Amino acid sequence: MKVAVMGAGAVGCYYGAMLARAGHEVVLIGRPSHVEAVRANGLRLETKTFDDYVRLDASTEASAVQGAGLVLFCVKSTDSESAAAQIKPHLAPDALVLTLQNGVDNDERVRSVLSNEVAAAVVYVATEMAGPGHVKHHGRGELVIAPSRASDEVAQHLVAAGVPTQISDNVRGALWAKLVLNCAYNALSAVSQLPYGELVKGVGVADVIRDVVAECLAVAKAEGVVVPGDTDAALRGIAQSMPSQYSSTAQDLARGKLSEIDHLNGLVVRRGEALGVPVPANRVLFVMVKLLEGKQRPH
Repeated sequence: MKVAVMGAGAVGCYYGAMLARAGHEVVLIGRPSHVEAVRANGLRLETKTFDDYVRLDASTEASAVQGAGLVLFCVKSTDSESAAAQIKPHLAPDALVLTLQNGVDNDERVRSVLSNEVAAAVVYVATEMAGPGHVKHHGRGELVIAPSRASDEVAQHLVAAGVPTQISDNVRGALWAKLVLNCAYNALSAVSQLPYGELVKGVGVADVIRDVVAECLAVAKAEGVVVPGDTDAALRGIAQSMPSQYSSTAQDLARGKLSEIDHLNGLVVRRGEALGVPVPANRVLFVMVKLLEGKQRPH
């Protein structure tokens, strides 16, 4: 299978490297410094069980999606429409575009730009870029993907490549379940610049998380979304299974980059207001992250 990774950050590099290790032809599309490092040495994939240099192709051009049967769409939620427009002229007509992003509406937004089949995926992985051409895996790695014409085949390839993958009819609910976790942890980790294990020890943090989660679930219910699983157990599991992990929002702020907060707590605020559901805790976290973003950037 030829695979293109559009937006080769930590998530895209991890899954792209796992597929490349299994023998698939993979091209990463990303920033120049990252692309140069991968072209020179391969992609360094550092996990708890192995530390390998994986040979794969890399490009800075969206046209590199040409000929790919599968596109792992991993750009920031803020860039969904613009990145979809960039790859549109170069996509094979039968390519499946799999959105591996934070937030709950990226597949809809990408579908509004592309005529290709688009399927949402829920990503459960802790990864970070440890430098150009170097991705570090901290834990987990499973995917839940929506049904599509090619989902069965893609899931088989992913499982064979060491990526636990299941197909679910309720990916929307699973995306909301992940959004709830992101809303609970991402902004707090960003504002405090603490990893999850330290964060949960903070005074009053458990109460804030409880309030944020209750608001998210109320908004989901008002939207008619069924959120699967045991939310409380999942919340505890994050801090226990990834104690050293900083949220992606924390990593963005630490690097002076814009975060995806508009598509996390910000989305809950917008949907809550539209549906008449009070969301004060989410609003406070959203505003605090926006203030920190503004502080870092020239006016």
